[in-house]
Amino acid sequence: VQLVESGGGLVQPGGSLRLSCLASGFTFSTRDMSWYRQAPGKEREWVATIRSAGGSTNYADSMKGRFTISRDNAKNTVFLQMNSLKPEDTSVYYCNTRYGFVSYWGQGTQVTVSS
Repeated sequence: VQLVESGGGLVQPGGSLRLSCLASGFTFSTRDMSWYRQAPGKEREWVATIRSAGGSTNYADSMKGRFTISRDNAKNTVFLQMNSLKPEDTSVYYCNTRYGFVSYWGQGTQVTVSS
C-alpha cells in the first residue's frame, strides 16, 4: 500500500487549497479513504472520510461546510477541497486507509495558513 499526498502550501486566511492523495498497491475502489491532520504539539485528528460504496461522506464538526472530500476511482485518487481556510487549519495533512486493524498513512503534506 502506498499513499502519496500533494497540494499543500502557504495560503492566506480565507483562501483555498485542494489536496490530492494518489493511492497504489490495493484495490482503491473497495476501500474507505480518510484525511487526518496534525498540528505541531497536537495529536493527529480526523478530518473526513469518504466511503467506498456509494461515496457517502462524513466530516469533523470544525470542517463541515468548509472542506469537501471526494474521490476519483478511475485515477486512484482522493481529494480534499479546503475553503475559507483559517490559521488554525495549519497542519500536516495525511491520507489514510485501513485493512482491518492495519492503518496505512502517506507522508503528509504541509498546509500553512498565514498572512
